[in-house]
Amino acid sequence: MALLQAHYVFPDIAEQIRMRLQEHLDRGTYAGIVEGELLAATLTAHLQQVNHDKHLRVRWYPEPLPDQAGPMHQDQAWLDALGQQARFDNYGLHKVERLSGNVGYLDIRKFYPPEWGGEIAVAAMAFLANTNVLIVDLRKCRGGNPDMVALISSYLFGEERVHLNSLYWREGDVTEQYWTLPYVPGKRFGDKPVYVLTAKDTFSGAEEFAYDLQTRRRAVVVGETTGGGAHAGSSPYRLHAHFDIFIPTGRAINPVTGSNWEGCGVIPDVAVPQEQALKVAHQKALESIIESLGESPSGPFKILAEEAHAALKGLQTVSG
Repeated sequence: MALLQAHYVFPDIAEQIRMRLQEHLDRGTYAGIVEGELLAATLTAHLQQVNHDKHLRVRWYPEPLPDQAGPMHQDQAWLDALGQQARFDNYGLHKVERLSGNVGYLDIRKFYPPEWGGEIAVAAMAFLANTNVLIVDLRKCRGGNPDMVALISSYLFGEERVHLNSLYWREGDVTEQYWTLPYVPGKRFGDKPVYVLTAKDTFSGAEEFAYDLQTRRRAVVVGETTGGGAHAGSSPYRLHAHFDIFIPTGRAINPVTGSNWEGCGVIPDVAVPQEQALKVAHQKALESIIESLGESPSGPFKILAEEAHAALKGLQTVSG
């Protein structure tokens, strides 16, 4: 409870949560719980009862955690293990593809720090640079690092810097701004259409990516309303050999809305079940390509138009 009071982004809420946990403790709520996973789930439910902050959670681990008094990111062994996990995950970039009709597709499962996965992100954006429309799939993305959000977003804007998001941090009472980069390696995607796919499980940094682009009218969001987690933190704190707690120490402030997506999620521009989101976005992408080519394209443009028409017909046949 001391960690919560010392670090949670809202000190007044932290006190309310502390009082709620103390009530459960005094009633003996936790006394009969002997399974670690159940205890973590119970504590998480009680932590979230006051303001429903989905970032605030306790986790149980079968293997002992490093003996670290402060945030876990201060432990080198923990960082090394996380870095190895990130490499195995290909730094969150699971699929880069040219869909039929010259539509780019990027499946992001997590936004890892650019110092880890920046080269992979740059390579992915280079692969996609010559497509006519881009679909970014965040349906299985649970969040990540705001610097990587800014790096990938930079390819979707021009050289003039764009203020994407700010994070207010309780520690130091400071606000950190995140902007697109004036220079990126390789070719920018430019002002071509972008669609972002979302699901109810899309969370945290993934929501920031969708919200940033949506509020700047840079992308059309297709899918489901997202999870609603706009609070940030650096890393979990060790509570015990087998338990840690993630305590949000900051909150997002969008420069356009002055607010964020906490509790309400990112509301899609085109609301469809997540299973249909890719097909719907692909159809819309093909329609925009066909429209942009005009009625009588010639040469390479005619070939692309024929491919786009065939792809659209195929999708419509499947739908029917």
